[in-house]
Amino acid sequence: MSSQGRTAVAVLATVFLFNLLGRGSGDTYAVFLLPLEREFGWARSQLTSVYSMYLLVGAFMAPLAGTLFDRFGPRVTYSGGLLCLSAAFFLASTLGNLWEFYLFIGVMIGVGVGLVGMVPASALLTRWYRARLSTAIGIAFSATGTGVLLFVPLSQTLIDRIGWRGTYQVLGAAVFLAVPFAMFAVPWRQYVAGMQDSVSGLRERATGDGWTVRSAVRTRMYWALVQVFFFTATGMFAVLVQAVVYFIDLGFSPITAAAAFGVTGMLSVVSVSMSGLAADRFGYRNTVSASFAGTAVGVLLLLALSYWSSGALLAGFVGVFGLCMGVRGPIISAIATRKFAGPRVATIYGLIFAANAIGAAFGSLMSGVLHDLTGGYRAGFALSLCAVGFAVAPFWTVKELRNFR
Repeated sequence: MSSQGRTAVAVLATVFLFNLLGRGSGDTYAVFLLPLEREFGWARSQLTSVYSMYLLVGAFMAPLAGTLFDRFGPRVTYSGGLLCLSAAFFLASTLGNLWEFYLFIGVMIGVGVGLVGMVPASALLTRWYRARLSTAIGIAFSATGTGVLLFVPLSQTLIDRIGWRGTYQVLGAAVFLAVPFAMFAVPWRQYVAGMQDSVSGLRERATGDGWTVRSAVRTRMYWALVQVFFFTATGMFAVLVQAVVYFIDLGFSPITAAAAFGVTGMLSVVSVSMSGLAADRFGYRNTVSASFAGTAVGVLLLLALSYWSSGALLAGFVGVFGLCMGVRGPIISAIATRKFAGPRVATIYGLIFAANAIGAAFGSLMSGVLHDLTGGYRAGFALSLCAVGFAVAPFWTVKELRNFR
């Protein structure tokens, strides 16, 4: 393997690690929901709205992370994000008021995850991978599912043994250990030097000097990708944010509920990693459409669980939903970075990715509101199914996206 090839692999491994640490620790919120509800007596809508704030802050951070990356480089972006995450977890272990929960988990975790997430990762990978960009982005996206698989069951186990405050302290320490690695051990200069050569190649493929934010937002493709990202996230998080509590309410043990959530994340690792290969083999539209059909089946299985609490139905949901959950993100990201390739791709992709976080915030908030209004989860499942329909529509109604190769 050439030196550039080895560096490309190192870049992929680095962004995978940081995305795993950021999203994996950030998405442990689901297992903290029930202990916090029991201790403080906060309403479910209040608790889920904190998670919505985390996602909404992440939405605003996405374009900002792209701009910071373009201006100051990955060292500042990743190190700052990890420091913010670590501080947030340590502070969360001391909280006693709802406003503190909003600040530490809603705001600070959102900022930290945004700075170490897929926007800087995609900006790096776009400059190192060309023919295999979809596969590379898919592997990076799979870090989220891997993080869920590792951190969610681990956090549930720690909560059972040392309580939720101690668990937050452990998470803070784990993230803090990665800060020196990001600041001093990663050869960012080598990564950036290689990026410059690739950026020149990207410019050759782009029109003129490349896309600007103004020119990108004037295209139908930009808004089609925004629609797909927004409604995909709405459909997913209308289900995911309360999944662990839902399973416990059905009579499953807390560790079983957390393990089911974790296995769902594990299966998403498989689907995310294979999404690029599937898209190359069967086309973007067919791959995405099949995954949305599987997601809808998974939501219907959740609905069936509300009538018949069954281990078989739970296993069916985990299998179908998990294998389809991560397919769309890498494909949409690959389309966006290929379509808007150029020196401002990180900022443009950050704006598109923001729609994903806004949709996730909306879906998680509405799931809590609908639960409080109806006393159950079925209305949230109906919202998820509607969102899936709106998410897949642009792949069939927008010509450029329908025929994108």
